[in-house]
Amino acid sequence: MTQDHDELMAQLNSETAILSWKELERHFARGVVIRVSKGLDLIKVAAVIAKDDKDTLKEWLDSGEVANASVDEAQDWSASEAEFWSVVVAPFVIVQLADRKLDS
Repeated sequence: MTQDHDELMAQLNSETAILSWKELERHFARGVVIRVSKGLDLIKVAAVIAKDDKDTLKEWLDSGEVANASVDEAQDWSASEAEFWSVVVAPFVIVQLADRKLDS
């Protein structure tokens, strides 16, 4: 790994936050929410997108491990009041379901 890669990973890691679906709905309406499956590292996916690594991203898109959030997913997330680890790689908001619930 290069220093630039390490710095990018550290920067993205520092910019992650847990957000509720309610906080993400407006981004979904803009079509910029990208869903990452539990089997992938959210920060690694964000770095691949930031670096425009099309080959790696294509593999994940083809496998379904990374995808634009669908209407069905959005409806499920809304109904379950889902929460997500999230990071922005403009213009995208990259999300992964969180294992914990935010305190009310």
